[in-house]
Amino acid sequence: MDLVIKDTRVIDGTGGASYRADVKLADGRIAEIRPEGTGPRPTAPRTLDGDGLALAPGFIDMHAHSDLALLRDPDHSAKAAQGVTLEVLGQDGLSYAPVDDRTLAQVRQAITGWNGDGSDIDFDWRTVGEYLDRLDRQGIAVNAAYLVPQGTVRMYAVGWDDRDATPAELEHMKRLVAQGMEQGAVGMSSGLTYTPGMYAKDAELTELCRVVASYDGYYCPHHRSYGAGALDAYREMVELTRDASCSLHLAHATMNFGVNKGKGGDLLALLDDALASGADISLDTYPYTPGATTLVAMLPSWANEGGPDATLARLQDDDTAERIRRHVEELGADGCHGVPIEWDTIEVSGVSDPALASCVGKTIARAAAERGEAPWVTARRLLIADRLGSTILQHVGHEDNVRAIMQHRVHTGGSDGILQGFKPHPRAYGTFPHYLGHYARDLGVLSLEETVAHLTSRPAARLRLPDRGLVREGYRADLVLFDPETVAAGSTFEAPRTLPVGIPHVLIDGRFVIEDGRRTDVLAGRSVRRTVSA
Repeated sequence: MDLVIKDTRVIDGTGGASYRADVKLADGRIAEIRPEGTGPRPTAPRTLDGDGLALAPGFIDMHAHSDLALLRDPDHSAKAAQGVTLEVLGQDGLSYAPVDDRTLAQVRQAITGWNGDGSDIDFDWRTVGEYLDRLDRQGIAVNAAYLVPQGTVRMYAVGWDDRDATPAELEHMKRLVAQGMEQGAVGMSSGLTYTPGMYAKDAELTELCRVVASYDGYYCPHHRSYGAGALDAYREMVELTRDASCSLHLAHATMNFGVNKGKGGDLLALLDDALASGADISLDTYPYTPGATTLVAMLPSWANEGGPDATLARLQDDDTAERIRRHVEELGADGCHGVPIEWDTIEVSGVSDPALASCVGKTIARAAAERGEAPWVTARRLLIADRLGSTILQHVGHEDNVRAIMQHRVHTGGSDGILQGFKPHPRAYGTFPHYLGHYARDLGVLSLEETVAHLTSRPAARLRLPDRGLVREGYRADLVLFDPETVAAGSTFEAPRTLPVGIPHVLIDGRFVIEDGRRTDVLAGRSVRRTVSA
């Protein structure tokens, strides 16, 4: 479809001043940009009036959990309606490729809270390349890139044991990472507070990062602590990737819990020092204070050794469960970032068993009070009854840290959006309009032009995409038109699945995915694969 978008305000993704122009699209690319008053206006069989709207590159979600949602829900308005045209999957070290039959069954159970149990999905792939082929064959709402999940790789090659990998197992993991990169992955992720990935020591991670670096990919760790010792955990990742000569992208980079109140500047100073020494570092954040994860993730790592069935067996044993409680409530479990858990900050956002729906929307502390029992008793009962499938919101963030980090020059946007559950975090449906409306327009934390750059060209540069992330002639026509005066997240903590307002049009490869505020039936998304060979 050839199309001219007339009289629009172009926010081109560079961070520079916006300007008024006509923009012509042809054959899925930006064919011509004609700034106002500079010459003959372009023509095409179809025109769209862009007066009053801003035209920007499509937004890139650097931290998405849509690995099964893209296959399950062709509509995928949760992201398409936000102006997202590309998501990066395979996050936090746990996803569905590469796997064998045993590993697939285990990872499906381990991240049921993130993606559902997958009983409605035909898992007809085992490798990274086969997964990406499946996305292309089926057709998806938005584009998708993939990170090799280090936890899944360790599950495949080593299992769930808390021990060093043998030399043969390490070589197996390196081959799996190399194969994933050769098949199109853009890098490798880790979840270093999630088992079994967290059992890997730095030497093992460094060897895997050297493989990633040989393909010009990047390492995306959910590092070992966002609470007690957070700065040391960030420093560990900086030093590890320096040793491996690997680019680093810090996942959902926050400074949470009471111990880190007001310490966002300390993290940024650490990053500035590393950047000044030549390190290649970027990060992503979501524009909210609460986090989201699974309830089982709060347990100490030793309680999860051996996999989900072993965890359930430990919870069902009274003596072992009491030992778990002591670590969680008194000592500060590594799963809860070394901080003793505060049950009034843990809100149940979703359950796998509909019979447990009465828990959703309540903190563990409130649910326990209603039952007249201790919070741990309630949490333990829920973990067992829901077979570890419960998701939570964790209200432990600090607004000053959120604002400080989002202003940094290497910052990008990532929703970390979990689409499962009765009451998911509103970031899944609202991250990108919330940046544009609340933080840029309403609060002025960033200018609109800067905000768009954070959400477009910066992530495109991290992904090494040569023709995305800018409104520029010859670039792919992955574009969003929004109203700067009205754009806003519709999603709230009370109504988290509400779609945004002020984003009437979204195009991928020049095809309308959102038109006049409504989802079309177009499936223009495809896998976006790294093509560099080692």
